[in-house]
Amino acid sequence: MNLTNFLFVPSILFMCIVAPIWIVMHYRSKGKTAQGISQEERENLDEMLATIDKLSDRVETLESILNEHHQDWHKPRASEKSS
Repeated sequence: MNLTNFLFVPSILFMCIVAPIWIVMHYRSKGKTAQGISQEERENLDEMLATIDKLSDRVETLESILNEHHQDWHKPRASEKSS
């Protein structure tokens, strides 16, 4: 069995089955990428940004409270410096 007969069947299968599916999936993903984000994704993003703003405000509040009651809370301890 020579090399051309050995590669003939796999190459035909690739060209008839794999290549068309590959091409269709490639251009489908390109189309979705070009569309941008959907309305649902946009709403989720806005919700996440609002949550981030709330959490940022909370962190600032907690830091100010800690600064009032424990001025050295953000300094590393001696045991943390050695590690």
